[in-house]
Amino acid sequence: MPGHILSSLIGFIACVSPVFANRRLFLEQIDNTTWTFGNDLWNVTQGAVYASKLYFRGSELVGSAAGHYMGYDGENNFVWTSAAITSQGKDYIDVGFSCEEGELHWVIFDGLAGAYQYFINRALPDLSILRTLWRLDPKLLLNGRTYLRDEPLPDFGLYQNATKVQDETWQLANGSFITKYDFSDYVRERDFYGIYGPNVGSWYIHPGTDYYISDHLSQTLTVCTSRVCHGDSVQLNVVQDTSHFRVGEKVAQPAGKIWGPWLWYLNDGAVEDAKRQANNELAKWPYPWLMDPAYQSRGGVTGQLTLSDGRPASGAAVFFGDTDTTRRPSVQGRDYYYTTQADHEGRFTLENVRSGTYGLYAWSNGGALADVYTNFSKSSINIAVGSTTNLSSLTWTVPDQGKRLFTIGDFDKKALGFRNGGPPYQHGVSDRSPANLTFTVGTSEVSDWYYAQSLVGTWTVEFDLAQEALLLGAGGNGSATLSLSFAGYSQSTAMDVTINGQIIGSLGKDIFSSDPSLYRSGKTSGEWRFVQYRIPRAILKEDVNTLGFTVTRYTQWRGFMWDSIMLEWK
Repeated sequence: MPGHILSSLIGFIACVSPVFANRRLFLEQIDNTTWTFGNDLWNVTQGAVYASKLYFRGSELVGSAAGHYMGYDGENNFVWTSAAITSQGKDYIDVGFSCEEGELHWVIFDGLAGAYQYFINRALPDLSILRTLWRLDPKLLLNGRTYLRDEPLPDFGLYQNATKVQDETWQLANGSFITKYDFSDYVRERDFYGIYGPNVGSWYIHPGTDYYISDHLSQTLTVCTSRVCHGDSVQLNVVQDTSHFRVGEKVAQPAGKIWGPWLWYLNDGAVEDAKRQANNELAKWPYPWLMDPAYQSRGGVTGQLTLSDGRPASGAAVFFGDTDTTRRPSVQGRDYYYTTQADHEGRFTLENVRSGTYGLYAWSNGGALADVYTNFSKSSINIAVGSTTNLSSLTWTVPDQGKRLFTIGDFDKKALGFRNGGPPYQHGVSDRSPANLTFTVGTSEVSDWYYAQSLVGTWTVEFDLAQEALLLGAGGNGSATLSLSFAGYSQSTAMDVTINGQIIGSLGKDIFSSDPSLYRSGKTSGEWRFVQYRIPRAILKEDVNTLGFTVTRYTQWRGFMWDSIMLEWK
């Protein structure tokens, strides 16, 4: 077809798309690379890559923005070559768009404003990121909402005289920052998120999270405006992410793997209505209309975790992941994953788990287990269809308790409790930590310690062992163990660890691989690191001792994100 005729035809389609409002459920092919689909509430015009028109309640929501598209690892966007109704029921149609890498499905129900979506892998390469997204008219969708934030998106005009300081991060003349990372969140803590204005809202609702990678600490992007997106209101749906907030790694994906279904939902911009819809979806999951045998084949699991010292694993984080327990949970992303939390007796239950074989992992989530720095793991747990696997009592081995000399912060793999630590996400806060700090055990509070250490200088912990003289014993041969737990680390900051002026260890990029969390607005966690040092008796004094953390190399917004410090006498 000649280019000018095709251009005219597509323009005509864009103008008349609202006539499809009289159609109950439909897919129309316009030409070899253009389709229109929807129901009597909304319709989308889809091209080979971009869905460039979205009509809802008589308004067109894309405008000059890019529209809807899907891809992986940067701008490797899928090219759709065909579309068809792959299944249908009395009140829905399932429209599948095919590309070389797989199939994106839009499941359209009669009377539902929006569509369920899911993607089936056919030939994806090893990847870090997989995402769909809408880029919509910023004049209509002015605000972004996650479970952590509900506020106006940055106006595109702010970028015009701003200075780019790193990826997707700009500094304004007043010294403040705008960045897409400030709207990030933890994927398994979400309720719903999206962009909205006074008359329209576009939302993502994920009632099932088993297709998300990793464990409780998995986090990624949600909504934003940015210069690279030309000021569009951006609604991201990142369903696979092993790079943005952890030590990056590409992961192989098996053919037939399904991400989703999730619900893309449209309304009049009312947050309360989106919340109601999210609750409704949670009650309906897993969805009965997706007749994939593996998706419908589910069972359950229950068990109880008890520490080897007799304590129940109260409040422990519990994760069902890969059977290869040598692979760290933060980058597990090949299969399906489930998280929960043990109750006060260490009991846990998961329902609607896809049948298969899993590894079980657990770790302290603070609270009653604040002193527990070991992790639990058990491989080869089988979940059978239609039944509940009872793991009964599981013993979590912890070291024999020594005499604890002091602890700063809970072991929970997070920077919670420290000054400036925890939500919301905010860029540049690490530079608010002091270069030098003195923390006195028995006098200082946990909140006197900062969540991140970055500037050149020394943080000193003073602790008095006068009352421990009998324990230490003059000329005794015992030793202490220093345990350091970091919620994250971004290179190239370097640190020396000293006891009474003697260096016992050095930490930095030669010891830890870098994760981006600290410089991408993260204030809670990146990727967990843990080290221990043996402290000979001869180094310790029977009065005031000093534990020092001296930063010897500074890189702006990079450094160490703290979790916990513990010194115990063995």
